[in-house]
Amino acid sequence: MIPGTVASSATQIGRAAALAAALQLLATPAAAEFVVPAWAYPVDPPAIATPIAPPDATARLSVSGSRVEFTRSQVTDLFAAPDWHPDSHPPMPDVVARGRKPQVIACGYCHLPDGQGRPENAPLAGLPADYITAQVAAFRSGERRSAWHGPNRPTELMLATAVSATEAEVAEAARYFSGLRMTRRVEVIESASVPGTHVAGWVYVPTAGAAREPLGQRIIEVAADHERHELRDAKSGYLAYVPPGSIARGRDIVASGGDGVTLACASCHGAALRGAGLVPPIAGRSPTYVLRQLLAFRTGARASADGAAMQLVVARLGVDDMVAIAAYVGSLEP
Repeated sequence: MIPGTVASSATQIGRAAALAAALQLLATPAAAEFVVPAWAYPVDPPAIATPIAPPDATARLSVSGSRVEFTRSQVTDLFAAPDWHPDSHPPMPDVVARGRKPQVIACGYCHLPDGQGRPENAPLAGLPADYITAQVAAFRSGERRSAWHGPNRPTELMLATAVSATEAEVAEAARYFSGLRMTRRVEVIESASVPGTHVAGWVYVPTAGAAREPLGQRIIEVAADHERHELRDAKSGYLAYVPPGSIARGRDIVASGGDGVTLACASCHGAALRGAGLVPPIAGRSPTYVLRQLLAFRTGARASADGAAMQLVVARLGVDDMVAIAAYVGSLEP
């Protein structure tokens, strides 16, 4: 339920009908004040006062299924996206592979060379080029922000890059990512409990030896292999723990609006949630990423003209509803 500008008249008519229905939903006020949940935004602990040694620039690292090697120093270079699987995608343009020092970091560093992204940032593969361009413009103008006002390094890097990138660089990156194919890398697991975790690198990490803890009404998403995640391996998989019954509840909300709490997502995003015109596909994306976008629309942090309809659509959704939607959407094939 994350729309962009739509080219076809048929889709415009469908969106107009959806907007009219959303306005009717707003006739009934929301039941309570909305609170953004802190758990949806993993925050790194404060920096340790003890000096940290620089990344190793000599030891060669490898990952399963790759024929290339990188050092730890290379993996942490914001201006050289580590490409473990160069045969899995077309040649990257300069702005994706290397960025432009000192302001524009390599797009492929955060979003990965094949555009699959990670839980802390957006998957770009397969998004319409014009939609990607519009979102960068929204970051630059301040119309797209995070619903969380605390520190968040991934968001800060995106904002800085959006401000500094030229229109030509944005267009080149958008063309590249729009030509890639999205794949689902997350397994959605319904469970009443979750492994004990801590936060490192702005994501949850299972804590060795920690007891399981109640999940409650949260989504906790972790890498299946955190070391591969840290090495920015695009083939790394993820596990998203969601409350029992979330997928079925999300399916109901997505398909029918959940007894009037919102509109059917397919009215804008297509029957399989794989996009319609310039309305982006959302099937198979990271549940925690989808949740944070719903929160941003709900709070007005995403306030561009293209997102106005979404603000109406989510106006009566509670966090539990959003968790269910994100769980179901993440369980689908792109």
